[in-house]
Amino acid sequence: MGTGRSRRRPVRISVPSRADSLLRKFTALIGGPLGRRTSPGVINPGLFSVERVLVLLTTGAAVIAVLLKNPCRIEGWSSPGQYYMACQSQWPEAFDSLEGGTSFLQLGHSALTGAFAGVTAHLVPLGSTLCYYDFHSILAVAAWLLIVYATVRMTNRRPWDAAMVAVAPVIIVAGFLGWDLWAAMFAALGMLAFARSRFAQAGIFLGLGTAVAGYPVLIFGAVALLACRTRLAGGPAMTGVVLAATWLAVNLPFGLLDSRAWSAHFTSLLSRDADYSSIWFAYTSLAARADGRELEASFTTVASGLLTVLLCAGVAALTLRVQRRPRLAQVAFLLVGVLILAGKGYSPQHAIWLVPLVALAYPKWRTFLLWQFLEVAHWWTLMMYLGKESSGGDAQNNIDLPYYLLFTFAHMLATAYIMYRVMEGMIDPARDPVRRLDIDDPQGGLFDHAADYRKPARSHAAPNGTQVRLTRPSPEPKDHP
Repeated sequence: MGTGRSRRRPVRISVPSRADSLLRKFTALIGGPLGRRTSPGVINPGLFSVERVLVLLTTGAAVIAVLLKNPCRIEGWSSPGQYYMACQSQWPEAFDSLEGGTSFLQLGHSALTGAFAGVTAHLVPLGSTLCYYDFHSILAVAAWLLIVYATVRMTNRRPWDAAMVAVAPVIIVAGFLGWDLWAAMFAALGMLAFARSRFAQAGIFLGLGTAVAGYPVLIFGAVALLACRTRLAGGPAMTGVVLAATWLAVNLPFGLLDSRAWSAHFTSLLSRDADYSSIWFAYTSLAARADGRELEASFTTVASGLLTVLLCAGVAALTLRVQRRPRLAQVAFLLVGVLILAGKGYSPQHAIWLVPLVALAYPKWRTFLLWQFLEVAHWWTLMMYLGKESSGGDAQNNIDLPYYLLFTFAHMLATAYIMYRVMEGMIDPARDPVRRLDIDDPQGGLFDHAADYRKPARSHAAPNGTQVRLTRPSPEPKDHP
């Protein structure tokens, strides 16, 4: 007889060596894909659980990142050497400025980033740029581990997708360039909190991330769109209110302390010329070489803003009109991708913003590695181009503008291609790698398996002249593996 207790059946997880066509080929040297009798997710793996293996992978990747930057630790961060050795970082420059008496609000970064740079400067010996850099490196690795943790907790039956974040080449080469890992950490923790229906906590993390880099507010934009689609507004509204309150609580004291220095960061974003690696910089650079008309800063600001708004409106329309409600990670990735492609400037470390979102929105290793290769190639060509610009050397000894712009366009096309594949999965869920496993929305929280209220495409007139809606609220259809 039974005991009357219902035992919870273990859930079998997705194994990349079986599910991913690229990784399946690479397992030939070690005996082929994992066998059926191993039952991942059912049999106890012992010491090497998924989480522990991901920690080991992240640690190994961090060691490689440290070794790649070691030439600057030995020779110093001076131009053009830091570019030719591809180990440039904003941290030593910020520390030297703070040591020279510059206020942290005048570093050119957001107030929260500047405050973080200022506080950590007091935790290292006076004048020790190397200690400051090493201290930031340790904190960056900690942020990296937290991003991996948050990602693996949002993957449902696909925990190995977080390995993309653990070994991402662009994090290895650009993770120690600036403070973007902290923004990505807050964004990932905010998404995890929302996935667990902790709406106030999600607002706090997304608010902190917005205070660091700005882009996490677009993740809340994705939440708002799905709230419109499901008519579940209570939790998302709380997240939005707490996000705004957190951003104000962080920025208001600095604004009161020195309003001119605090606002300088925002005015510089609007008044500066097109920055490196953007479509606007590419056009201006080519126009200057051809003696054509260059774009003025005011025009670039308006044009990039309008283009961003139009593309975001297109993402919103797609989200509200597709047959089945999209996943939160899909919409968030598209919105952040729009910002990266249409913005006035792009730095290699901005690709870090997208890495966790790609792992959640389109976890296909072949596409991911191709995108990462082009991002790393763009990072290297930018370093070589900046080395030429800072040294004034002959073009034959450096990477000239056309080659640099070639990889700029290549990384844009790679990002746009992933966006296309994500939209393809939104239109046809059968093409979505996640929903093939009978999963709805692991990151969606209250949206997961929620009723879907899709806006009808048109109305038909009934025989008595009244209008009849073609669609009505209905539960999510069942996925097929």
